[in-house]
Amino acid sequence: MSGNILQYNGGAVIAMSGNNCVAIASDMRYGIQAQTIGFNKPKIYRITDTCLVGLPGLLTDAQTFYQNLKFRVNLYNLKEERTIKPSTFSNMVMSMLYEKRFSPYFIEPIIAGIENGKPYLCGMDLIGAPLFAKDFVLGGSAAEAMYGMAETLWRPDLDDEELFEVVAQCLLSAVDRNAISGWGGIVYILNQDGLVAKTLKGRQD
Repeated sequence: MSGNILQYNGGAVIAMSGNNCVAIASDMRYGIQAQTIGFNKPKIYRITDTCLVGLPGLLTDAQTFYQNLKFRVNLYNLKEERTIKPSTFSNMVMSMLYEKRFSPYFIEPIIAGIENGKPYLCGMDLIGAPLFAKDFVLGGSAAEAMYGMAETLWRPDLDDEELFEVVAQCLLSAVDRNAISGWGGIVYILNQDGLVAKTLKGRQD
């Protein structure tokens, strides 16, 4: 088992863009190294109607970070009297991570949203260095396995249904090749009409 603290709980998150839509998916496993404790722990959190964040990494840090995020987002909404945009939210996350760079949160946030009718994707490392992508971003212990599938299956201008199929296949095939993630998954499809969540059945071993 890897000594990397980011892989202590396992997990997989992938976000992908389509034609005026975006998808973000995660596995459902909650475990400590090779021991599986639960199978109803998605790593994706809803921030606004147009923005979602996935927090792969150490689950205790993910929970703490999400509580701080909720506080900061609520404060922003009260102060600015408007809903935070995905790009602004990304900057907030970056600054929160960099603030703690000397004792960082062991998470790699992945942000997916719709901004001005277009898909918005952003990934970060644990100190907030961003990666902006037009195609897909991913993280977690199954990231290497997901990269190959995502590069093979993704193409520009996928519609909602095609995007769901591609993301689902990327996630399910990758977690089958990674012992510390899996046990099903959940996919969120976000477009101008709203948010749809679909659950995936995966191998339970």
